[in-house]
Amino acid sequence: MALISVKTIITSLCLFHITLAYFFYTNPNAIADQALVYVLGESMGMPLTSSFATPSGASSFLAVTLLVIGFSDLLTLSMPEEIWLIHYWGSQAPLRITLFAGISLFAYFTTPSAGRSGPTRMSHPLAPPNAFLPGGAAMTGGDGLRNRVFFTFAFLEFLSWFWVWVTLKEEAGRFIARKTRRGSSGSNGAVGRF
Repeated sequence: MALISVKTIITSLCLFHITLAYFFYTNPNAIADQALVYVLGESMGMPLTSSFATPSGASSFLAVTLLVIGFSDLLTLSMPEEIWLIHYWGSQAPLRITLFAGISLFAYFTTPSAGRSGPTRMSHPLAPPNAFLPGGAAMTGGDGLRNRVFFTFAFLEFLSWFWVWVTLKEEAGRFIARKTRRGSSGSNGAVGRF
């Protein structure tokens, strides 16, 4: 039996997304300066970024996206239990695990320091994302994703959705067993009356 229900975990994740939306909209640097971002970034060799120093168009877009995701996920929990427990989150959780695992691996393995150990592994200098490109090549969209803020977000999402999926499987099994018991006791009572 799970210590925390899947509904509580998903509600917490939704509130986490809404809180992140607020900070990405008002003060993205507050997220970049968090101890967890620093520790995960240093341990995985992820570079610092100055992209979150002040609110920008990209951080505002991210804030609105996280707000919509937070509220829409929260809204799904108001549906009947069978729909959100079995059908909706039963397919969403594995999909989100896969996506965030892939995104985390992308951010880690495409960072120039990936797989290296040495003096440059820790305490990365603050550098623009295109500083790692050879010969001053043009920046691509993926270059903005190779930083400790993005990696920490993707990694925590991966861990959280894995926790949701494990708890979801346990609760879905209990829900189906409970529904089967109700169905079998109703049909046994009907047979006994004839």
